[in-house]
Amino acid sequence: MTSPAAATRRGGPVPPDASVLATRPLRPGTDLDDTSRFADDVWDLDAANHQVHTRRWILNFPTLPAAFRPVAKELFYALLAGEPPPGETRSSLGSIRGRFTQVKKFLWWADRRGIAALTNVTADDLLAYHHWLQAQDLGPSQRGAHRGAVRAFWLYRHALHSDALPLDPSRIEEWTSDNSKPARRSENRTDRIPEQVISPLLVWALRWVSDFAPDVLAARAEWWPLYVEGRRRSARGRRGQPPIIDRAKRAETRQRLRELLADYRAAGRPLPGNADGQVNEHHLARQIGRYRSAFRYPTTSAMISEAVAELGIADDTYLITPVRAQVHGRPWLARIRFADVPTLTRMLAAACYVVIAYLSGMRDSEVKHMRRGCLTRNRDRDGAVVRRVVTSQAFKGEGTPTGVRATWVVSETVEHAVAVLEQLQPSEVDYLFAALPGSAGYRYGDAGDPQTTTATNRVLNAFADWINTYCGTHDLPDTIPLVRKQRWLLSTSQFRRTLAWFIARRPGGSIAGAIQYRHHSIQMFEGYAGTSDSGFRAEVEAEQTLERGERLLAMIDGHEHHDLRGPAAEEAQARLAEFGRKVAYAGSVVTDPKRLAKIMKRDDPKIYFGQFVTCVHNPAKALCRRKLALDGRTALPDLGDCQPLRCRNVALTPDNLAALSGQLSTLDSILASSELLAPYVAHRLEQQRADLTALLAAAGHDPQQHLDQRRIPGQHKVVDAVRGSEEVR
Repeated sequence: MTSPAAATRRGGPVPPDASVLATRPLRPGTDLDDTSRFADDVWDLDAANHQVHTRRWILNFPTLPAAFRPVAKELFYALLAGEPPPGETRSSLGSIRGRFTQVKKFLWWADRRGIAALTNVTADDLLAYHHWLQAQDLGPSQRGAHRGAVRAFWLYRHALHSDALPLDPSRIEEWTSDNSKPARRSENRTDRIPEQVISPLLVWALRWVSDFAPDVLAARAEWWPLYVEGRRRSARGRRGQPPIIDRAKRAETRQRLRELLADYRAAGRPLPGNADGQVNEHHLARQIGRYRSAFRYPTTSAMISEAVAELGIADDTYLITPVRAQVHGRPWLARIRFADVPTLTRMLAAACYVVIAYLSGMRDSEVKHMRRGCLTRNRDRDGAVVRRVVTSQAFKGEGTPTGVRATWVVSETVEHAVAVLEQLQPSEVDYLFAALPGSAGYRYGDAGDPQTTTATNRVLNAFADWINTYCGTHDLPDTIPLVRKQRWLLSTSQFRRTLAWFIARRPGGSIAGAIQYRHHSIQMFEGYAGTSDSGFRAEVEAEQTLERGERLLAMIDGHEHHDLRGPAAEEAQARLAEFGRKVAYAGSVVTDPKRLAKIMKRDDPKIYFGQFVTCVHNPAKALCRRKLALDGRTALPDLGDCQPLRCRNVALTPDNLAALSGQLSTLDSILASSELLAPYVAHRLEQQRADLTALLAAAGHDPQQHLDQRRIPGQHKVVDAVRGSEEVR
C-alpha cells in the first residue's frame, strides 16, 4: 500500500490504491484498510469524522462532469492527504465537504459553457463565473467561498497532474469587486433570539421539563412495550413469515383477552377506537402480545363484541396513564393518545435541548456529545451540592479533529433536564440526544448517533409551533409572537449567542425574572475546564463592550456626562467629550453594532458602569484587583473589588447616587431593629452606613433626593442587604 500522501509529496500521480484518509485520525475501531481509496468513485469520509452528530460525509465524484472528475479527485486528495500550500491551513473534513459542493457548481457551469479542460479557462471565463455568482441567491460570504473553491485549483496546482488552472483568479481586478470576501472567523454573525421569542420559549421549555415530564415519561413507559411488540410482529410480517397459531396458543389468547377485557370493565373504560369508529384490534392485539388475526375466530370475536356492547368504543386509542400536570389550574391534556407519544417525547427532548443549550452556553456539537452519566455533583464536607458539572466533548478551537474532554458548570435546572433525557432514552442508548423511538432516523434496537443539527433545528421549530397551537387551542396568552411580521426560525447556534447577549445586557422583563444572569455568567466562566479556547467569555465581554458603548453614546447625546460627581468626574467629562467628537466626526448616528464595535476598539474611553459606582479607569491609580483582558495585556477594573472612598478613579452618575441612597435607606431600615442582629453584624452594618454617608457627602449629594421610604419587612432581608452593602465597599 502506498504510504500516506507520498505521491503528493513526490509530485507524481496518485496511485489508485492510495487511502484518501491516510493522514487523518480515524474513529476508534476503524481500520485504514477499510477506508476509501483514490480509485473509488465515492469517497466515504465518515471514518475520520469524530463529530457523531453530523451527517455522513461523502464525496460523490460521479455527480461531477466526466471531463473534470480526474482533476477533482486530485484536488480533493491533496486537500485530504496532502500538504497545504504556503500560507494555507489544513482544511477540516466539514470544510472539504462544503468545498466539494462549491467545486461541483463551478465545474458544471464550466461544462455548460463548453469548457473542456481547466487549462482552457481564461480570465474572461472567470469574470463570467464571477458575474454569474452575483446573479445567484447567495450572500457575500457564500460568493467569496465559491470563488475560493475555484482558486483552489490554482493554489494546489503542484498536486494536479491531469489538468490545471492556468492563472490565479485573485489577480483579476474585478474578482472581488463586490467585496464578498469570506467572513472573518472572529466575527460572530449569528442572530440572537429576540427577547419576545426567547422569553415564552424558555418558560414553556421549563414547564415541559419541570411539570409535563412526569406525565410524558409515564406515558412512554406504557407505550414502549406496546411499540416494541408492534415492531417485532410487523418485522415478522415484512419477512414473509406467517403468524404462529396453534390450538394451545388459541386457548392462551382467549385467556389473555378475557383478562384484558376484565381490566377494561373494572376501570369502566371504553375499548380503543380508530378513525372509522371501529374497535382498534391492532391495539388490543399489542396489549395481549398477539397478532390481530387471533381475533378472527368466533370465540375471541364474540368476546370483543360483548365488551363493545357493554363499554362502547372510544373516539381514539388512549393510554391508561393519567394526566396530572396542570397549566393555569387545568390539566394540560385531557388524555394521552397512543399515537401522540412519539410527538410528546420529541417535544420533551426539544424542551431539554432549549434548557441545556441556553443555560449552559454549550455549542450544539458539545450538547450532542453528552452521554448517559455525564453529570456529576461536587459536594462540600456537609454533603451539600456546591457545583454541578457536565462532561462532554469540545471541538471548536481545540486544534484537533478528535476534540477534547471538557466540563461545564451548570445549574440545577440543567441537571433536571439531563435526568429527564436519561429516562427518556432507551436504556441501551448512550447519547442523550439520539433519535427517539417513533421519530425519523430511529432504527429499532440501534444505540444510534445523536441527531444532526438539521434534525434538531426542525424539532426546535416544531416545538415553537406546538406552543402556539396549544396556546391557540386553550386560549392562553404566552405564545411566541411574530418578529417583523414573520415566524422566527430557531437554530441551535442562536442559544449561545443569545445567552451571551443577555448576560451582558441583563434587560428587564420576564426573562430577567426567570433567570439570574449574574449567577449564570459566573457558571459560564467557571466552566470549560481545560478548554480556554471555548470563547464564551470573549463573546460575553464583546457584548458588554457594545452595551457600554451604547450607554456612553446615550450619555453624550443626552448631555448626562455633565451631571457626574466624584473625584474622577472631570476626567470622565473630558474623555466623553473627546469620544463624542470622534464619533460625531464619523458623520452620522451609530446604530450598527459592527461599526460601534470598531469605534470602541479604536477610541474606547475606558469608562465602566457599575450599579453603585462608575469607573473612569486609570491603571496607575486603580486600587482594585485588576483582571487581565482577553489579549492578556490591558488590565480591566474589577468593580466587585472597588474601594470608592479611596480610589481616585471613581465617578458617580445620577443612577449611582440613587442606588447608593437606596442602599443607605435599606441599612437604616435594618438598623432600626438592630437589637435583633448579632453584635458583629450590627457593627459591620453601622460601619457600612458611615462609609456610604461619607461617600455621598464627598459627592455633595443629599440622600433624601432619592431615598425610597418603603421599609423592608422581615428579618430575612438582612442577608440580602449585607450582601448588597458588601458590593459598595
